[in-house]
Amino acid sequence: MEKLNGKVAVVTGGSAGIGFATAKELVAQGAKVIITGRNQDSLDKAIAELGNNAHSFRADASSVQDTVALVDFVKSLYSTIDILLVNAGGVTELQPIGTIQEETFDIVTNLNFKGAVFTTEKFVPILADGASVIHMSSVAAFAFNQGNAVYASSKAALIAYSKVAAMELADRKIRVNVIAPAMTETSAIHKGAFESSELHDFIKEKFMPFKRYGTPEEVAKLVSFLASDDASFISGSVITIDSGASINSVKL
Repeated sequence: MEKLNGKVAVVTGGSAGIGFATAKELVAQGAKVIITGRNQDSLDKAIAELGNNAHSFRADASSVQDTVALVDFVKSLYSTIDILLVNAGGVTELQPIGTIQEETFDIVTNLNFKGAVFTTEKFVPILADGASVIHMSSVAAFAFNQGNAVYASSKAALIAYSKVAAMELADRKIRVNVIAPAMTETSAIHKGAFESSELHDFIKEKFMPFKRYGTPEEVAKLVSFLASDDASFISGSVITIDSGASINSVKL
């Protein structure tokens, strides 16, 4: 049964990884989906696979101006939306305390926190009563690693914002929840500081209780549940999807 039949969803960062897997799942459940991303070629490829119930809009989630344009585009298609997945915002740069650069701070927080906040803020007027807002955070918000202070802080700040939003939007029966994944098997975890296959194997063996990373499809299923009426009494929650990694005590 299509649990989201007739619903309208916006997925930021929806051309790849968790965002794309979620867009596919939402379409499969009957929703009409608008995805965003910064690369038009990636968006075009995603739409070709998602089919006629999907639209795309090129936008940089760290730009409030782009977000305003996105809202205007969505309003031109639909008067209101039922599901908002604020997914864009996985950028990180490992810099230990004492070496953190202002440019790094701005890049990370502008996307992961400021961008996420103002995406929600600008969409609030066109959220349908009873809508579901889902923010993508990370277990890094409460399971700390060296060199990860700015990224962890940006994701923790998003959780705090989400909880206040859940309280303040409750009179409209709008639910606001947070998903906090551990490392998920996407192309993004094979770049930068995590490019090394040896490091990947080490993390899986030492820190992941199931000895593997999660998949985008597993996260997408959780988003679909939180977006559906099956989760009608869940709001203000932070749900980890990490096989227990964030509570795993490891002796190196």
